[in-house]
Amino acid sequence: MVAAAIFDDMTQGGCMNAALKWMPLVAALALAGCAREGYYDNRSVDYAKAEESEPLVLPDTRNTRRYRDSMPVPEVPGNFVSQGEDFDAPPPRPLNAGSGVSAGEVALREAGDQRWLVVGASPGVVWSELEDFVATRGLQVLSRNQQRGVIETAQGRIAVSSGLQPGESEVRCERGGMPEEGCLKAIERRFEQRSNLASATASGLATQGQMNQQRQPPRLEQQDGEWQLMVPFGLQRAWAELSAQLESDFAMQGRRELVEQDIASHTFLVDYLLLSERSRGFWSSMASLDFSENMTRVRLTLSRQADGQTLVRAHAADDGDLQDNDARELLERVGGLLR
Repeated sequence: MVAAAIFDDMTQGGCMNAALKWMPLVAALALAGCAREGYYDNRSVDYAKAEESEPLVLPDTRNTRRYRDSMPVPEVPGNFVSQGEDFDAPPPRPLNAGSGVSAGEVALREAGDQRWLVVGASPGVVWSELEDFVATRGLQVLSRNQQRGVIETAQGRIAVSSGLQPGESEVRCERGGMPEEGCLKAIERRFEQRSNLASATASGLATQGQMNQQRQPPRLEQQDGEWQLMVPFGLQRAWAELSAQLESDFAMQGRRELVEQDIASHTFLVDYLLLSERSRGFWSSMASLDFSENMTRVRLTLSRQADGQTLVRAHAADDGDLQDNDARELLERVGGLLR
């Protein structure tokens, strides 16, 4: 019927006008064939009715080395604490935060009368270098324990252990429990002259798995309503590494700044733009007519624990209490510097 009407109009000399006149009706009839129950077929929620299929079963004769998880979810230490609807993701850390020394480089760390080297290479690689160092120097070896990473010589004790950052090692030279400056400087010069520490040598790879390299990251805990950071390192190591990291990361004017550090009391004073200040809303600023962002002076205190770990607490420098979210976010950042 529609086609006949169009034909009649066309025979009356209005071919173009007739086609345009009837085109909307033809389009509507065509679309009606794609509709379901009078509406356009919307499949955006069809997934809710999908049924789970049986898992894929691979034959037992397959080569298991060729198969692995395509998107593995890494394990995260500690417990997630929900902040409710007001949760704000913490700001991303800069690329150099918590990175320690670069691969193949060496840096001196000190805390009080203790000194040691941090080397950007795995303990297995460093162990091979230390054995070669002892041999070329003609030191008299009394004993060596590769698993513990200790070489006892007539001139002193040389030890290597895992560093606080992944892929790092700590080297100590001691005599009578005190650091041997000449030995440390000689080893430091040797590592500075070596260009292949970034990649493990064959001997390094062979010994790397034989050395104790267990390492746990810092974890955030809440005890008696107070947030605190448990660092699985001794007090001197934690202090020295945190000092170096804060000097590097807390150097952004108006956001976070390292003001003072005191090794005698194991405290750091920092000026920090707290989470509550950064997330202050427009209407709160309007009510106070203050649109500026003000940093708060915070004292970070390190204390030795009975199990050999170090506890880090954060309090306002005027002995006031920080809000829970502010303390948690600041300690999260500090813990990130030691991962």
